[in-house]
Amino acid sequence: MPHTEPRPALVVVDVPHHVAILPERSDTPPGPAGRTPIRDVTVRGAGCEDPPVSTARRSILVLVGLVLLSFNLRPSAVSVGPVLEEVRNGLGLSGPEAGLLTSLPVLAFAVFGALAPTFARIAGLHRAVTGSLVAVVMGLAGRAAARDDLLFLALSALALAGMATANVLIPSLVKLHFPDRIGRATALYTTALAVGLTSAFLLTVPVSHLADSWRGGLGIWALTALLAVVPWVALAAHDRNLDRDRRTISFAAVARTRIGWAMAVMFGLQSLQAYSIFGWFAQLWRDNGYSAGHAGLLVGIVAGVSIPLSVWLPTVTARRENQVGLILAVVACYVVGYVLLLVDAHALAVPAALFVGVGCCVFPVVLTLIGLRAHTPDGTAALSGFTQSLGYLLAALGPFLMGTLYDATGHWVVPLWLLLALVVPLMAVGAYAGRPAYLEDQLRPAG
Repeated sequence: MPHTEPRPALVVVDVPHHVAILPERSDTPPGPAGRTPIRDVTVRGAGCEDPPVSTARRSILVLVGLVLLSFNLRPSAVSVGPVLEEVRNGLGLSGPEAGLLTSLPVLAFAVFGALAPTFARIAGLHRAVTGSLVAVVMGLAGRAAARDDLLFLALSALALAGMATANVLIPSLVKLHFPDRIGRATALYTTALAVGLTSAFLLTVPVSHLADSWRGGLGIWALTALLAVVPWVALAAHDRNLDRDRRTISFAAVARTRIGWAMAVMFGLQSLQAYSIFGWFAQLWRDNGYSAGHAGLLVGIVAGVSIPLSVWLPTVTARRENQVGLILAVVACYVVGYVLLLVDAHALAVPAALFVGVGCCVFPVVLTLIGLRAHTPDGTAALSGFTQSLGYLLAALGPFLMGTLYDATGHWVVPLWLLLALVVPLMAVGAYAGRPAYLEDQLRPAG
């Protein structure tokens, strides 16, 4: 048999101050003119004295960093809920202060999410993530020890600011380090995020009991966040070796694109559903005959469903050129779940929780789309910032409207019909965002 040279999996191209790797295959759509995206491994500009970073070593470090970072992105937002009554009694929080505390996560996403891309351009992407995690650690540790209500609120805001900033930057990290594996990398971090979310719901109260104080239940999450800082400190040192892309895409530029608005509205409507569910469904099930403990377990089912699906959905999303059918199928599960609750919220609670949990899994699909709807890390960061900052502003309306309608009617029928009605625009905007489109292609030419 004739000898055949093995085909290399990677082709390395050496250009001045730049080393690029062209992947043999890609699960991302081709870039302009059908070109395969180029993965930056290390860039050595003039005067750079640091040796090149091992590609394999840095990839492993980034993967570990992504998992630990993602795990810690939700406890700062949701760990207060299970012990809110104890926190209010311990610090003497007023009603308006408690309302502000529950609104801080959405406000942080809106404000600091918009600033995150600029922060990353100034400080460097890895340094920005490191700084965000340090803010999370300081805020969580500080509020667990706080003896003053205003100090507790201020430190909560610090932790949530760090969480919101890192949350926006993750899709850009995936685009930078894994442009040919966006689906798999997104699956990894969304699964870790789901595990962190579920853990915060299920473990905060037991840890508080073990520590004999709500402070222990909140403080434990500062320790997990501190662990997450370690790999990012190492990665932050490599920012000096990354080529700074001087082309920047502003918030206003994204606002001139159809895909930017479609992604923001889709993200906002799905987050509105999720925040309404996690904010009020425990009370819904308690009002329908379940104890506080069992109602919490039902909400845990909703959150827990996302763990296995977060492994699978991003990869499936990235492998499809058109994601419309997938989006509509996942969102349709909201409809089934809400109808079951309207029929009998007690007897059908478990199947309703399962279907609603699947509907919530449109979240990892949207995060995957952020990486797929831009050609460059800079575009991904800009699209992520625009999508999440405006999206969370829209999401803030959900819990407020749910509570207002519940107080006005004294039951859950009208609030559930509201959520059911809002599935319709979510499907409509998902049908647009699921079709292939790219941010850079829709930007208006300069001048």
